[in-house]
Amino acid sequence: MAEELTPENPENPENPDETEEPIKQRKNGLYPGVSDELAENMKSGWADTELHDLEPIAQAAETAARRAALSARFPGERLVIPAGNLKTRSNDTEYPFRASVEYAYLTGNQTDDGVLVMEPEGDGHAATLYLLPRSDRENGEFWLNGMGELWVGRRHSLTEAGKLYGIPASDVRELADSLREATGPVRVVRGYDAGIEAALTDKVTAERDEELRVFLSEARLVKDEFEIGELQKAVDSTVRGFEDVVKVLDKAEATSERYIEGTFFLRARVEGNDVGYGSICAAGPHACTLHWVRNDGPVRSGDLLLLDAGVETHTYYTADVTRTLPINGRYSELQKKIYDAVYDAQEAGIAAVKPGAAYRDFHDASQRVLAERLVEWGLVEGPVERVLELGLQRRWTLHGTGHMLGMDVHDCAAARVESYVDGTLEPGMVLTVEPGLYFQADDLTVPEEYRGIGVRIEDDILVTADGNRNLSAGLPRRSDEVEAWMAALKG
Repeated sequence: MAEELTPENPENPENPDETEEPIKQRKNGLYPGVSDELAENMKSGWADTELHDLEPIAQAAETAARRAALSARFPGERLVIPAGNLKTRSNDTEYPFRASVEYAYLTGNQTDDGVLVMEPEGDGHAATLYLLPRSDRENGEFWLNGMGELWVGRRHSLTEAGKLYGIPASDVRELADSLREATGPVRVVRGYDAGIEAALTDKVTAERDEELRVFLSEARLVKDEFEIGELQKAVDSTVRGFEDVVKVLDKAEATSERYIEGTFFLRARVEGNDVGYGSICAAGPHACTLHWVRNDGPVRSGDLLLLDAGVETHTYYTADVTRTLPINGRYSELQKKIYDAVYDAQEAGIAAVKPGAAYRDFHDASQRVLAERLVEWGLVEGPVERVLELGLQRRWTLHGTGHMLGMDVHDCAAARVESYVDGTLEPGMVLTVEPGLYFQADDLTVPEEYRGIGVRIEDDILVTADGNRNLSAGLPRRSDEVEAWMAALKG
C-alpha cells in the first residue's frame, strides 16, 4: 500500500497566508515537502473528465417516491439524513464504507460524508444532496490529501451527481455552518455523522429524531418492485455461491472452514457488493453456535456443515439463506431424522406466510412441529401445549423463526412492535423462515449421539397477493434432494 505525501489538506500554494489546514507531514514520510515548482507543475496538463451523458440511476423513480412519502409525514420540518463517515480500522487504514440504510434508501447514493437535507417548501420539501465535490487541482488537494482523488479514485462532480440521483447537489463542506444558522423544526437520523449532529445539537430532540428513524424503518416493511427484483438478484447469486462451496468441500476438508468462507466471498464480490453479513460456515459442533463467524475450525467427513450466507447487491439488498449439508454427501440416520424434523417445521412455517396472517403465525407453526418432535423423541416431557406454554423447546430451538429482510439482513429493526412482530403480513413483505434444532456438545440432557448436531434451514419468502413465493427455491431443501444435488455438483 502506497504512502501518501500528506494526510491533511495542504496550504494554498498561491498564498501561504490562506491556509485551509496546515500541512501535516507523515512522521516517517520520505518526502520533506513540496517544492513550488512541483506544486505548479501538478496544477496543469490534466484532461477534462466531466461526464455529460449520464442517465438517472435505475431506482431514481422509487427513491423520489420514498422522499415524497417522507415529506408527507413530516410537513414543515427540515429533515437531515446523513450517509455517515469513514471509520478507522487501524492507524491510517479505514474499514470499507457502507452508507447508512436510511440515506441509501432515500437517495440511491452510497458516498461517504454525504447528507440528504429536505427543506420545507410550499406544501412539501425541496431535497438537496450534499456531497464532496471533485478534488481541487488548484490547491493540490487531489494528490496531496490522503482522501484526494489520486489516492482513492474519482468522485462524481456535483453536476453529475444531480443527474444521477435526480436531486440538486451542493458542497457538503458548507453544510454544518448552514445548519447551525437554521431555524424552525429539525429532525436528524442519529448515529452516523457526529459533525452534523453537533451542528444541530440545540435544535433537535432525541424523541423527535427517533420518530424519524422509526418512520424510515417502517417504510421499508413493504418492498416495491425494484426492491423485490434486487432481493431476487441477491438470492440468485447466493444460490450460485452455495453451489461453489459444495464443489470445493474436499479442499475445505484439507484446510478449514475458512476455505468455505473465502469461496462464498468470491461469488459475493464478483456478482455483488459484498456479503450481507459475516458468513456462518459452521462445521460439526460449531453448527450449534448460532453466529459462528470465526470460521477457523476443521471440516470433517461425516459431520454436517451449516452454511448461513447471503450476497449483497450493489444497491445493498441482501439474501439470507441457510442450508445444513452432509460434508460427505450423505446424511447419517440420526442426522437425517433431525434434519427432516427441521424441514417439516419449515414447511409448516412457510405455509403460514400469507397476506392477512399475523406476523407471529409462521414462528408459532414451526415451533409447534419442533416441540412435537422433541416430545416424541423423549427429550422433553409433554404434552406439547405445556412445552410451548413454558417455552421448554427453546433449549434446543434457541432463536426466533425469522425476521424481515431487505437492505439490512435484520431489516426494519427500529419499527414499532405493533407494526412488526405484532403486525399483519402484507403483499410485498419479505421475511426469512429459518427454524433450527441445536444439540450442544456439552448438553447432558440428550443422548450422547445427538450432541454436537446443529441443523438450520432458511429461505427468503415474499408475501404475495395470494400466498407467498420462495425466492430461494433454487436451492433444494428436502434431505433426499440435497443429497442428489450435492452428488450432481461433485460430478
